Amino acid sequence: MLTIQNVTYLHPDRELLFQDLSLSIASQQKAALIGNNGSGKSTLLKLIAGELSPSAGRVQCDGTIYYVPQIFGQFNSSTIADALGVGDKLRAYYRILDGDAGEETFAQLDDDWGIEERCHEALAEWGFPTLNLLDTVSIFSGGEKMKLFLAGIQINQPRLLLLDEPSNHLDTVSKAMLYNFIRHTNISILLVSHDRALLNLLDSMYELNPKGVTLYSGNYDFYKEQKDLSLHALQQQIHSQEKELRKAKEKERATMERQQRTDARGKKKQEKAGVARIMMNTLRNNAENSRSKLQGQHQEKIDGIRTGLIDLRANRPATSTMRFGFTESEQPPGKLLVEAKDMNLQHDGTDLWRAGISFQIRSGERIQLSGSNGSGKSSLARLISGYDAPTRGTCHRSAHRSVYIDQDYSLLRDDLTVYEQVQHTNDGGLPEHLLKTRLDQFLFPMQKWGQPCKQLSGGERMRLALCCLTVSKEVTDLLILDEPTNNLDIQNIEILTAAINEFKGTLIVISHDQTFSEALALQRSIDLQTHN
Repeated sequence: MLTIQNVTYLHPDRELLFQDLSLSIASQQKAALIGNNGSGKSTLLKLIAGELSPSAGRVQCDGTIYYVPQIFGQFNSSTIADALGVGDKLRAYYRILDGDAGEETFAQLDDDWGIEERCHEALAEWGFPTLNLLDTVSIFSGGEKMKLFLAGIQINQPRLLLLDEPSNHLDTVSKAMLYNFIRHTNISILLVSHDRALLNLLDSMYELNPKGVTLYSGNYDFYKEQKDLSLHALQQQIHSQEKELRKAKEKERATMERQQRTDARGKKKQEKAGVARIMMNTLRNNAENSRSKLQGQHQEKIDGIRTGLIDLRANRPATSTMRFGFTESEQPPGKLLVEAKDMNLQHDGTDLWRAGISFQIRSGERIQLSGSNGSGKSSLARLISGYDAPTRGTCHRSAHRSVYIDQDYSLLRDDLTVYEQVQHTNDGGLPEHLLKTRLDQFLFPMQKWGQPCKQLSGGERMRLALCCLTVSKEVTDLLILDEPTNNLDIQNIEILTAAINEFKGTLIVISHDQTFSEALALQRSIDLQTHN
């Protein structure tokens, strides 16, 4: 159905993104493109959709394509109908109803007399029962825009569906609808996602990596199992090489010591035998040359083993090499940190929640803030952390340090470089060499230290924010994460999961990523669905 042959793509600045990629999608196949941020997943979807052209190679699809992008800002000035690709057809339908019987108008409609009804049925299914199809897209939130485009699948009825992070910004109910569609549709699918629950509904994984594309014929759990087996084999290779390197060094030392003893004995014999000085010098030079040659042979073998070991270590995933080092909170377990009584917040004179909210948060708890889109989860997080104050009721906070990290990692200053940002949070006066060591531990090599924070990817911003928490003198007692996995690839989600599981303070999480939430062993939930 879809064939990609030897596709190469160069950025406009001529930087190579990928080269000679080949893959195919069969009819009714449901596949994912996975890989680290920057590997080219979204770009490849745009190439298939025809929004970009390959620098070399060929993309061929036998059938209609419908593409749901990750970012929708470019559609803000478009009507709903135009954004969903049916604007011309719908306007032709309306003109015919108004009496326009022109040949061109009928050609635009293409006998699709059910277009309006199909649009309203699809949109109603996704929670939009009364939309004017000629309204502009700009009036909708990010989650609503995604639902509009998902409704467009039913409207357009494609043979190949391209989805880029389709579960981003969706609430629990909308995610369940998406999952149900993926399970039961016969449409061929190629998607990009970090949502592991969604990836487990698919039948194949195409991993995009620097060497090309690798196919894994199974869902994400199968892919992860295969990767874990590969990682175990890699760790065994590294252990074996490290052992071989130690043996080679020991053998070199023992050989050189033995050679030195042999040379020393030979020299004593020559002195006793009264060998002439000129002959002694010649014999000494010969011995030194022989020793040097022997040492060179051993060093060559050691260098070969060391090079192989460096290559093997470079293939380890970042989660195997990172170290976090959070300082433990000094708050005693069970201490009351936050108490809210009949708390509410007003926007434009209207209470955000129908009834006031009351709850307690104690030291050591791990809590999820849950609720549908628009229920006020982020607003509640800001109230808990002390960024905002309630307009009704009370929110008492004991003496402790709260850190609120939103999905854009806004605690980072875009006007600073990576190193300047870490130095800015270094209120404890850590020496420069320790700061640089800490940056290296969070996967920021020297080349990254001068890069402006505004140029960092989502995963890099996440790692830098965590790094800043570890260099601050003030211990974080309460950490609040607001949709932290949005815009992260799976590798960085695993890094974040490992980091948060090392954090021993109080944790509050807002996340629609069920797999991520389950991995954090959250103990209870504050559910806002009953409050709005």
